[in-house]
Amino acid sequence: MTYLWSVFTKPWAGLPGDELGRLIAGLGFAGAEVPVRDTAYVTTATAEAELPTFTKQLRDEGIDPISVASDLTEPVFAACAAAGVPMIRIMAPLGDDGYAASVRRNRAQLETSVVLAERYDVQVGVQPHHGRFVSSTLGVMQLLDGLPERFRLVWDAAHDALAGDDPAITIELGVDRLGIVNLKNAKYLDNGKTQFGQADEGLSDWSAVHAALVRAEYSGPVCLTAQYSDVTVSVEDRVRKDLQTAVTSWRRDPSRE
Repeated sequence: MTYLWSVFTKPWAGLPGDELGRLIAGLGFAGAEVPVRDTAYVTTATAEAELPTFTKQLRDEGIDPISVASDLTEPVFAACAAAGVPMIRIMAPLGDDGYAASVRRNRAQLETSVVLAERYDVQVGVQPHHGRFVSSTLGVMQLLDGLPERFRLVWDAAHDALAGDDPAITIELGVDRLGIVNLKNAKYLDNGKTQFGQADEGLSDWSAVHAALVRAEYSGPVCLTAQYSDVTVSVEDRVRKDLQTAVTSWRRDPSRE
């Protein structure tokens, strides 16, 4: 399988597009997910004006923008359409009113955004996330049930493992909606907190993830999220090593081993 190896550019959120493109191309990536948030170079307020130029600068450096991490407001949809960005990635937060009420609220928001997704021809990707979010692939699939095909699953290796799930099962369950695969790793510490580490430093078995993706015949973007709890080593060194680990090991076809 051929994948578009991508990276979430949150660690370098303040860089303009040309500098960011050169940096991540130098790390070995060909794709990027870009934060469009108040703390980033492109904000929700400036997205319509700035995202097209920003993404052109990325493309000039050989980087394909696969998605933005943002919200489901019309200016963000319009900016993505103008910039040729295919997806807006979100998560499904849980409120103090409980899981069921939170799911109903998230579902209502998604249903409201259907008209925008259709109008601007932009996908919506929902990612499971441990903690105060819908945390399982199955939970996200239930949330998306019955929505148009452009509402996609952003499957996440670390959060799938933190939920105690098996990629052989969850990737098969989500294959019809699979839009992006996030690749990172994490584990629980003795105090119950989570620690995000490198490819071999967590609960997720990336070889098992690869085997499941091969069975699913997935060939879309794989996004390393560059999330690491230990800041004593540079993010650039860590994510470069993880990319090399993934690319080298995933060249082998697990069905032939």
